[in-house]
Amino acid sequence: MSPIVFNGQNVELNEEGFLVDPSLWTEALALELARAEEGLEALTDDHWSVIRFIRGHYLETQSAPMVRSICKTTGVPLKRIYDLFPSGPAKGACKLAGLPKPDGCV
Repeated sequence: MSPIVFNGQNVELNEEGFLVDPSLWTEALALELARAEEGLEALTDDHWSVIRFIRGHYLETQSAPMVRSICKTTGVPLKRIYDLFPSGPAKGACKLAGLPKPDGCV
């Protein structure tokens, strides 16, 4: 996949739009990924709650959290997560949180 230009730098994405280098992630980059990769023009407090939880879990464990844990910890119901991230928690939410593509079920 072609890199995206963010703050004057090329940011490499894999073929599915996930960051090649998760250490480049910032909240501002998450907004750009939301627009460029997920077609979202803005991120709500619920988006950020999910994204920040996923990101924090990843930084602590080097793995994506299970969707049940996301719902329980953030208080965002599963249906709402799919409304917020139309491509789902594994693809959409993890992508915006700057994680590599998760293995298995998130």
